[in-house]
Amino acid sequence: MRIAMIGGGYVGLVSGACFAEFGSDVAIVETDPAKLAALRAGEIPIYEPGLDAIVAQNIEGGRLSFGNDIAAAIHDADAVFIAVGTPTRRGDGHADLTYVYEATRQIARAARSGVLVVTKSTVPVGTGREVARILAEERPELSFSVASNPEFLREGSAIQDFLRPDRVIIGIDRSGPDGGERAERVMRELYRPLYLIETPVVMTGLETAELTKYAANAFLAMKVTFINEMADLCEKLGADVHDVARGMGLDQRIGRRFLHPGPGFGGSCFPKDTRALTAIAQDAGAPTRLIETTVAINEARKEAMAERIIAPLGGSAAGKVVGVLGLTFKPETDDMREASSLPIIARLVREGAVVQVFDPQGMQAARALLPAEVVYVEDALAAAEGADILVVLTEWNVFRAIAPERLRAAMRGRAIADLRNIWNPEAMRKAGFEYQSIGRP
Repeated sequence: MRIAMIGGGYVGLVSGACFAEFGSDVAIVETDPAKLAALRAGEIPIYEPGLDAIVAQNIEGGRLSFGNDIAAAIHDADAVFIAVGTPTRRGDGHADLTYVYEATRQIARAARSGVLVVTKSTVPVGTGREVARILAEERPELSFSVASNPEFLREGSAIQDFLRPDRVIIGIDRSGPDGGERAERVMRELYRPLYLIETPVVMTGLETAELTKYAANAFLAMKVTFINEMADLCEKLGADVHDVARGMGLDQRIGRRFLHPGPGFGGSCFPKDTRALTAIAQDAGAPTRLIETTVAINEARKEAMAERIIAPLGGSAAGKVVGVLGLTFKPETDDMREASSLPIIARLVREGAVVQVFDPQGMQAARALLPAEVVYVEDALAAAEGADILVVLTEWNVFRAIAPERLRAAMRGRAIADLRNIWNPEAMRKAGFEYQSIGRP
């Protein structure tokens, strides 16, 4: 099978590389000159464990290539995937589909008859129908089919998620002359390696596939928000949120994943997709009040976390040194989008704190997003050096291994705000720290 992937960002690059690993010939189209030059030079512009190896071996195998010519890429393609960004549109929370529709127009101008156009980007319900309308408008004589194939990739484990997914969702437009027969045949062939490991493949309609992605992410966001609220309650009642989460998670109806308390969810999916779903639902006259509340609680939580840091400093951060471990929204990624660190650190700087930070992968991206006053250091102990309080904002494994004695020797103060619960409370207090975590006594 031959595939064209429009967009060499996170979704397009991971998906394209993994389809090549399945044995397809994949041409990834990237229009950003700097990103394209990096990809052609074998440099991966994002941090994702294992991605560099899978890209390199498929380039060497002749199954993966990069370019900026859409016409050349889609000339002999069995399927053309749209994997461009769908950021939140300013003002109303809707997904901005500018890049999706522009890619569709470019595909229409260059495509051969029989082309299958697949939306891989996260898109609102109705986008697939609009893609079909644009294709027909641009090229009335063109025969084509459309499909929706939302991704469910977790940053930090995206390769495994693609190669061994929980499920594959494929939405087929059945309104065409062949009833979607060719689209289904092509999509089943592309994912044939997953049939061998008995991966569930859900064939459904366009609208259902589009909504499923938003519904799944919104439900997980609610789950995270729920356990964060339970953590706050645990602190009031003297309970341990980790035991509560374990007791809940062992119930197979609930499951144990996404029950880890913290300073609020971030990243490229949950904030954007929850906002988009609430906007979709409002427009449809069926408001999703649970999701609306989830969004509001999550935003308020990030502000509340700043208060947790300021309180041990005597209620004022002015002139105090705050050491920060971790900036990215989660470990094993360099992604700073909607990270909890952004509003928390911005508040500390406004309050007059000297903030010194370390993150294994995220500092380059963070420089453009954090206040200019932030000090970036070379390792975790340097972040702790002379600090009045040390704050954990991302649970990188490298932080877990730091001996409490080394932290104590480096710090000026004794306060620690472990907002990811990476350390043992008893051990930290025994080492002389005024230690606070999330939802634990």
